[in-house]
Amino acid sequence: MLRDTFNEAAELYDRARPRYPHALVEDLARVTGLGPADRVLEVGPGTGQLTVPLAAFGCRITAVELGPALAAVARRRLRGFPLVDVEVAEFERWEPPQEPYDVVVSATAFHWIDPAVRAQKAADVLRPGGCLALVTTHHVAGGSTDFFARAQRCYERWDPATPPGLRLLDETETASDTDELTRSARFEHVTVTRHAQEITYSADQYIDVLLTYSGHRALDDRARHGLLMCIRELIDTYHGGSVTKRYLHELISATRSGN
Repeated sequence: MLRDTFNEAAELYDRARPRYPHALVEDLARVTGLGPADRVLEVGPGTGQLTVPLAAFGCRITAVELGPALAAVARRRLRGFPLVDVEVAEFERWEPPQEPYDVVVSATAFHWIDPAVRAQKAADVLRPGGCLALVTTHHVAGGSTDFFARAQRCYERWDPATPPGLRLLDETETASDTDELTRSARFEHVTVTRHAQEITYSADQYIDVLLTYSGHRALDDRARHGLLMCIRELIDTYHGGSVTKRYLHELISATRSGN
C-alpha cells in the first residue's frame, strides 16, 4: 500500500518534511482547549512533526503510528516528554484503553485511514464534548510559480499517471471535504481555519522533499530518476538553485456529540 512507503525513508521524512506553522499549533490548542490535564490520541504521528509542539503543552499523548521506523524516530525526538507514548499499530486494528480521550488529533494522515472506520473509531474513543482535530495539507499556487508550471512537463514525461495540463490551484479554489463529519451523528460544530506558509528549498532539499511523497516513491527506479533529474535541472538552470513552495494547511475541528 502507498501509505507503507513512508516507513521506508523515516530519517529522510523527518529531515525533509516541513514542520507545521506555530500559528496552526496555537489555533489547534485554542479550539481543543488543550491543557496539561488532557488525554490526547494522535493518529499517524509520523516522526512527530506535530507531536513535539503538542507535547510542549504538558498533555498526556498516545501516538499510534503504522510504521515502526517512523515510530522509532518519533520516540527519539520525544525523549524529553515522558507523558508521550508512541505505539506501533494500524489505527483500524488498534485496541484503545477503556478511559476515553479528550482530544483526537491527526495531521496529514487521516486520509490514509480506512474511510469506513476512521470517523466512527475516533468518536468511539472520545468522551462526549471531546474534540477531533484534523490537519490537511494542500500544495497550492504561489511561491516560484514559473517553476511549478515548467515542472509539470517533467511529470508528464516521466510519470504516466500525470493528468495533462495539471496545475496547482489557488487557495480560493482549494478546500477539504468536511462532509464526512458534518453528516455524522457522532460529531457537531464542524469548523475550518486556514494557515499558509512558504518554504524556500535548495535543489537538494526539494529533491529530498519529493522523495518523501508516496507517489514519487512508488515510481519505478528509471522513471523516478528521470523525473528528479529533470526537476533538479529546472531548479539549477532557471531558478538560481532554489525554489519557494507554498503550502496551505487547514485545521478541521469537530466536537463529539452525546450520541
